[in-house]
Amino acid sequence: MTKHQIIIVGGGAAGIAAASSLRKRDASLDIAIIEPADQHFYQPGWTMVGAGVFNKNQTVRTMDAVWPHNIKRIKGVVSSFEPDDCTVTLEDGSAVSYDFLVVAAGLKLDWEAVEGLNEALGKNGVTSNYRFDLAPYTYDLVKKMNGKTAIFTQPPMPIKCADAPQKAMYLSCDIWSKAGKLDSIDVSFCNAGPVLFGCAPYVPPLMEYVKKYGIDLDFGHNLIKIDGPKQKAWFKVAKEGEESQVIERKFDMIHVCPPQCAPDFVKNSPLAGTGGWVNVDPATLQHTNFDNVFALGDVTTTPNAKTAAAARKQAPIVAKNLIARIKRQTLASTYDGYGSCPLTVENGKIILAEFGYGGKVMPSFPWDSTKPRRAAWFLKKSILPWVYWNVMLKGREWITKTTSD
Repeated sequence: MTKHQIIIVGGGAAGIAAASSLRKRDASLDIAIIEPADQHFYQPGWTMVGAGVFNKNQTVRTMDAVWPHNIKRIKGVVSSFEPDDCTVTLEDGSAVSYDFLVVAAGLKLDWEAVEGLNEALGKNGVTSNYRFDLAPYTYDLVKKMNGKTAIFTQPPMPIKCADAPQKAMYLSCDIWSKAGKLDSIDVSFCNAGPVLFGCAPYVPPLMEYVKKYGIDLDFGHNLIKIDGPKQKAWFKVAKEGEESQVIERKFDMIHVCPPQCAPDFVKNSPLAGTGGWVNVDPATLQHTNFDNVFALGDVTTTPNAKTAAAARKQAPIVAKNLIARIKRQTLASTYDGYGSCPLTVENGKIILAEFGYGGKVMPSFPWDSTKPRRAAWFLKKSILPWVYWNVMLKGREWITKTTSD
């Protein structure tokens, strides 16, 4: 059995950012990341691919190209955690032991939870910006749309990039509006939840765009089944005070946001808490039962928006607190729940929603963040991708602050 001082599970945005942050603080640390993939994706860019703004190849690099210097790579898939024994077991049966564990495993896109969805994707007008290979198909469908009905779905929370289903809808409507097609298309937002957006101050400006584009808001509509060749979708509709019912809807185009959950090896482990997510203190990001375990990114129980911006803020907090734990010091760095959702309401304008725990609005810029702005579009299109590749993944943290700074 091999052993490392620090094992990080997951080589996505959160895992690599945490590894780089740790190395920046102490180059002597023995760190290994467990990650099976050969490619690393900038997933926030897929909305832009679906609107023809980015080429999909702008959102991917090889894992070797982004791997942190002097960080060991263990190429494998985790099957289980044994935190009492400080070991992680891989699917090939091998095990790795650790002194400290960081879980940054992301979440699972549960395509199988919607009957017929896997078979339907990528043809007959069924698409999703939540997959690298399908985002270009979204743009192809939007450009060529000659039908009458477009549906955009959102499953029950939590999901990552919770604004992504809306962003795809607004950008599609903007394209149809400019092409003179929008008036002849019935656009529906079938949202399993009860509200348009979880942070209330941003709802009124979003409603202005809902009205502008003539979008029907169908709350309490959860997609449960789809038939691609027949272009039919079924929704379980739940309304307060009424029994739920299943309804059938026809579509010419449907953009699906899949249900999402914790990875199986996480939710079936001793690390799991509510909903199967890794149970951590929402401030320190230390596990509530195992003090040598930390977690960050989409996989935690923290009640924040699951976004890349949240992971960017969490990485230095985990690094500082883990090193404090090694030195048997007080964990002084705390996470305030910050997350960011750049809502692309039209090509060239964004409502930059930034908020923390309890829905507290936390703007980074001296402007009214509820207003759509061209500057925010420039940030999303030209600045944030560069920040992701060259700042966040490199452990350069001059754009983040923690309470101990």
